Amino acid sequence: MSKITVLLADDHTIVRNGIRSLLEEFEEIEIVGEAGDGAEAVEKVKSLSPDIAMLDIAMPNMTGIQAAEQISRHYKKTRSLILSMHDNEDYILKSVEAGAFGYLLKDTTKDEMLRALRAVSNGEKYFANTVSNIIIHAYLHKVKHTDAGSPGVKAKSKLSRKEKDVLQLIVDGLSSREIAEKLNLSIRTVDNHRANMMKRLGVKNAVELVRKAMDEKLV
Repeated sequence: MSKITVLLADDHTIVRNGIRSLLEEFEEIEIVGEAGDGAEAVEKVKSLSPDIAMLDIAMPNMTGIQAAEQISRHYKKTRSLILSMHDNEDYILKSVEAGAFGYLLKDTTKDEMLRALRAVSNGEKYFANTVSNIIIHAYLHKVKHTDAGSPGVKAKSKLSRKEKDVLQLIVDGLSSREIAEKLNLSIRTVDNHRANMMKRLGVKNAVELVRKAMDEKLV
């Protein structure tokens, strides 16, 4: 099995050492380099061509967001994954716009970090739950203001009535447990509905699911 190659970029050596120690516990991960700022990270990506560049945001010379944009534009083989202490909406949305494939907070678990690296290495987007909620809220706010006063044309529904009920509550920001309680379903049933909807609509995560629902006016 080929390993997922990772470049670590953070201006704090102790943080890089900590992340390295966590990731070295996984045989499928190989740390191929480190960088202390965004500009160095871009240069290292150019020379090392890692699968993933794990970037902090607040770095000197070039921020992680700027580095992600450069990497997305010039080095298609490498995908950026932001690892930051900031759950600031502006940082998150700018990271997405810059082409980052994922965004994790630094209080994440090593297991979630591994899930994120696997997903991003496969070309999928990965956002921590808190981050996903922020993206969804921002997107819904944008849609609400864009569509104000214009009802639009309702797209042909691809979902059952029960799936629509679940989707509406996902859009409202409820967790699987809260949806299960509200609709008198099991959590597994809610998760199955979510998975079925994602497959039927051709999306890979909750953010894309909500975006698809709003674009096609499914709820």
